Amino acid sequence: MASPLKRFISPRNLLLLRSSLNRPREFSRTISSNTPNSSPKSPIWGAYNGGCDRLGFDFTTRRGFAKGRKSSKDKDEGSTIQVVPDFGPIKETASSQMDAAVIALSRELSKIRTGRASAGMLDHIIVETSGVKMSLNRIAVVSVLESQKLSVTPYDPNTIKELEHAINSSPLGLNPQVDGQRLVVPIPRLTKEHVQAMCKVVAKSCEDVKQSIRRARQKAIDTIKKAASQMPKDDVKRLEKEVEELTKKFIKSAEDMCKLKEKEITSS
Repeated sequence: MASPLKRFISPRNLLLLRSSLNRPREFSRTISSNTPNSSPKSPIWGAYNGGCDRLGFDFTTRRGFAKGRKSSKDKDEGSTIQVVPDFGPIKETASSQMDAAVIALSRELSKIRTGRASAGMLDHIIVETSGVKMSLNRIAVVSVLESQKLSVTPYDPNTIKELEHAINSSPLGLNPQVDGQRLVVPIPRLTKEHVQAMCKVVAKSCEDVKQSIRRARQKAIDTIKKAASQMPKDDVKRLEKEVEELTKKFIKSAEDMCKLKEKEITSS
């Protein structure tokens, strides 16, 4: 028993064992080609195999399998987070667009002259002074002297000539008069034909604004319909109803403004 073990642990066999461990594939082929069932011819293998058995080495070849990699689809399904879109801005956007249309209508109506003096009726007039264009209400104070007369007092008395020229050139048909360091602007009464023409202008302005409000409504409804698949049906109906209520509210506001302006024109 000592003789085979002595031959096994000889320097030559130890060198063979070390080189085989460094090259596992060649070592596996060496074992498979020199097993007892393969009619061993080398005396070295008998001693080598017997020695390994006695030392407790197990050289049974086993094939390992790599663990399957998780597909990207499975990763996506496991890590998918459903994001619920925020539809709050739809109503706010529609409201701001409708409000802007009503504000624009208010500015347009203020430009229409009536038979009565109004401090805001000259605000839209642009005055050019020292090469700079500014609205009249930024360089002068406008006040009502009488029901048919306005006073325009410039902050800088040197700009009175520019103010006079700007008011004369406006489509209001006014003729200011210099009175010291201010301008006095008489407001002539409107003729019947002029009243009718101004009422038509007001009606057209009102219709244009209502069209703008309806366009804002349609944009909001289209946005809601595109996102309807991502939100409950009850929320869709509720949001559409709120947009409709906003539309009615702003259209009524525009109509009330125009009616008031028409009344102001006809009563003069």
